[in-house]
Amino acid sequence: MGAALSLAEALGVNALIAAELLPEVEAVMVRKLNEQMEGRRNG
Repeated sequence: MGAALSLAEALGVNALIAAELLPEVEAVMVRKLNEQMEGRRNG
């Protein structure tokens, strides 16, 4: 999380907003990654 907050700060994003949004973003990333991995396994 520290790296993500540092990146957000470098991009000018408020750290509190970034910390609030990161769990949602992470959940979407994991879902999409799992879909891709499943597609490769079946395809």
